[in-house]
Amino acid sequence: MFTLYGSHFLRQTARHVRFASTTTKDKFKVVVVGGGSGGLTVANQIYNRFMASGKSLNHDDIVVLDAAQFHYYQPGWTLVGAGLSSKHEFRRPLTSLFPPHVAHIGENVATFSPTTSSVTTSTGRSITYEALVIAAGLKTNWDAIPGLSQALADPTSGVSSIYSFDACDKTWENITSLQHGNAIFTQPAGVIKCAGAPQKIMWMAWDQYRQSGRGSDINVTFMTGMPSMFSVKKYSEALNVLRLKRGVAAEFGHNLVAIDVPNRKAIFKKPDGSTIDREYSLLHAVPPMGPLDFIKRSPVADAAGWVDVNPATLQHANPEFSNIFAVGDCSSLPTSKTTAAITSQVPVLTENLFSMMDSGNISSAKYSGYTCCPLLTGYGELMLAEFKYGLEPVETFSAFLGDQAQPRRFFYHLKKDLFPWAYWNLMLSGNWFGPSGPFRPRFAP
Repeated sequence: MFTLYGSHFLRQTARHVRFASTTTKDKFKVVVVGGGSGGLTVANQIYNRFMASGKSLNHDDIVVLDAAQFHYYQPGWTLVGAGLSSKHEFRRPLTSLFPPHVAHIGENVATFSPTTSSVTTSTGRSITYEALVIAAGLKTNWDAIPGLSQALADPTSGVSSIYSFDACDKTWENITSLQHGNAIFTQPAGVIKCAGAPQKIMWMAWDQYRQSGRGSDINVTFMTGMPSMFSVKKYSEALNVLRLKRGVAAEFGHNLVAIDVPNRKAIFKKPDGSTIDREYSLLHAVPPMGPLDFIKRSPVADAAGWVDVNPATLQHANPEFSNIFAVGDCSSLPTSKTTAAITSQVPVLTENLFSMMDSGNISSAKYSGYTCCPLLTGYGELMLAEFKYGLEPVETFSAFLGDQAQPRRFFYHLKKDLFPWAYWNLMLSGNWFGPSGPFRPRFAP
C-alpha cells in the first residue's frame, strides 16, 4: 500500500515545479474548483492520464481556480498539537505547487451554471469548460459554538483546536502547561473532516500526561456527539477497550454548544435536548462542519448541500450534468472525509473523466468507498483503521502484521513520517494512488 517511489522521481518532480502563472483564457478543457488536496491531485492525474494515452493536453488546457494564499497539509496539524512537528512544515504557498502544465486563476468560484458548462468567479469572470471537477472542501463552522472563536484567540483560555492552523500549536502549549484538573476533548455529531482526529489528540495528551507523571492529577474525558468511539464497529470496540483500560471517561451523544470562557465551563446538549455544564482546565474543541455556502445554494448540490455524485463513478448524479465530477470533502460520497479517501477517489474520477472526454462514455472504474484513518493512540503507537462502503474493514497489512485494531509502531511511523513525505512529493503531483502507492491502478476496458 505505502511503497516509497525513489529518488529519481523526486528529482524529476523538483525540476518541473514552478510558481504558477495566471492566465487570461476563459475557455478550458478541464476546470478544477479548489486547490486543496483533491484539486491539485486530480489536476495532475488528469494531465498525466491524457499523456499516458498518447493524447497529451496543452499546458493551458487544465486550470485550477482558488484564491487561497497557502496550501495546507491538514493531517499534520495533529502532529503539531502533539508536539511532534512545527506547523510551518505543513504550509506552502499555493502557487509554488503548480507544475507548468496546470494553469491557475487566483479567484474563487461564486456560482455554477451547469446548463452552459460555465462557472462565474467572485469578480464576475465567466469561465467555460468541457469537464468540471469540484474539489472545494467543506466549511468549518467556528461561529456555530458561541464563545469558541473568542476562546481560541485568548491565549489564557485553555481552549484550542487542531482543526485550525492558527490554533494547532496552542493545543500543544495547553497540553504541556496543564498540571492538574479536567482535560475535555470534544467531537460533534455529524460529518466532519477525519472523524478520528478529535480522539487522536486526546490519546496523545493522555500519553504525555502519563509519561510526565501527571496522569493521576489530570482527568481526561471524551465528550462526543456520536453514539460510540468510532463509526466502524471493530475499531470502535477496540478503542473503547483502550479507553476503559486507560481510565478515560466518556459521554456519548453530547454535543458542545457553547463555551463560558470567563468561568471555564463547556456547555453540552444531551440527546433529550437538555444541557449540562462541565468545568474544564483544558478544552480541545471541534466545531461542527458542513457544505460550503456557494455549493449548498447551487444547482449541483443535493438536498444536504453536498455535490451530488454517483458513489461509484464520482460523476454527477444528474444525467444532464454528466460532464461534472466531484472529489473529496465537498462530495456526497458516503464515506469518511479524509486525505486517504481522496487518494483512492482521484484515480477513479480521472479514469472516468478521461473516458468521457475521449469516447463519450465513462469507464468501468468504480470507487469502493475506501478510506483510512490513522488513529494515533500514543507516542510510538497507532491503530490503522481502513474500511470501505458499509463500514466494512479492508486492511492492507493484516495478513503480514496481524489485526490492525492492534496499535503498532510501524503504523505510527506511516502517519508521522511517510504520509507527510508522500503528500508533498508524490500525491499533489498526481503520483500517489492510495492502496497501490506510486503505482497507478489499472482498470478493465
